[in-house]
Amino acid sequence: MENRYSRQEILQNIGEEGQKKLSKSHVLIVGCGALGTVAANNLARAGIGKISILDRDFVELNNLQRQMLFDENDVEKPKAIAATEKLKLINSSIKVEPIVKDLNHANVEEIIKNVDLVLDGTDNILTRMLINDVCVREGIPWIYTGAIGTSGMTMNILPGAACIRCLYPCVPKPGSLPTCDTMGVLNTITVIMGSMASTETIRILLGEVKPESEHDSSLIVYDTWNHSFDEILVRKNENCQCCSLEKYDYLNAEEREVITSLCGRNAVQITPANSKEIELRGLASKLEHLGSVKCADFILLFKTSNYEISIFRDGRAIIKGTNNENVAKSIYARYIGT
Repeated sequence: MENRYSRQEILQNIGEEGQKKLSKSHVLIVGCGALGTVAANNLARAGIGKISILDRDFVELNNLQRQMLFDENDVEKPKAIAATEKLKLINSSIKVEPIVKDLNHANVEEIIKNVDLVLDGTDNILTRMLINDVCVREGIPWIYTGAIGTSGMTMNILPGAACIRCLYPCVPKPGSLPTCDTMGVLNTITVIMGSMASTETIRILLGEVKPESEHDSSLIVYDTWNHSFDEILVRKNENCQCCSLEKYDYLNAEEREVITSLCGRNAVQITPANSKEIELRGLASKLEHLGSVKCADFILLFKTSNYEISIFRDGRAIIKGTNNENVAKSIYARYIGT
């Protein structure tokens, strides 16, 4: 029988023993957008034994320009589910786990348990700070990756080395950073950065990356339009609140509902505190006379004349049609409950 990984195993960098290590590894990808889909595709084909894919959102038509695992048939499906379906067709010999949730301080410790590495495919700094907190505390390597316009960046966050708060001590003010919605993004840069992060994932899992090496934990910045490549050495800050002083501010947040304005989308996401699983089809029957309803196993889409509401099984909802958090809370209470 032909060996699926024969072309990979003959690489001196990997070999048969390295392939066995990869097959026993568990990677969590947080965010399955442009970067996450590229990384998930690469790692599934490389034979990572278990891949967990966490994403809070669903596929939209404008995602298809750069989110490589999806096609038109996936529109309105939860991204984690759509990606899992594709990856199982690509490689049925590995385990792929979809997690349709919003990563927050209330669930991150449970989700990250028993993971060998976390790969960042998110689009916001607060989630990255939360990932940083829990990974630094638990000694789990993670890879920071981002792309905007025609440029991207990636950095290995390794146990004992510099963390993301050595690079960004404080969270930038809302609206101060560009987003894909305001600046756009070229699909080739997301493929390049997602592939670079995939390579670093494999190197870390094989033990080829060393925390004491400044080059292995440097920030790589690449611009595909101008063909510019920069390596920025990031040294551990002895006064870093997280990796030096062990203050995990983002992980130790108070238990409360999480309300997030989704930049550029005229939408607000609400994640209730102590949320319980919703029986979506039962809720759908209650909403049918109030507007248009489409219901699947993991998501309920409800439209009124003014708003579109995407309701997930874990109680989370995205209310489209407002940026006002108080209005969104009122709509949530009106149609879903308190």
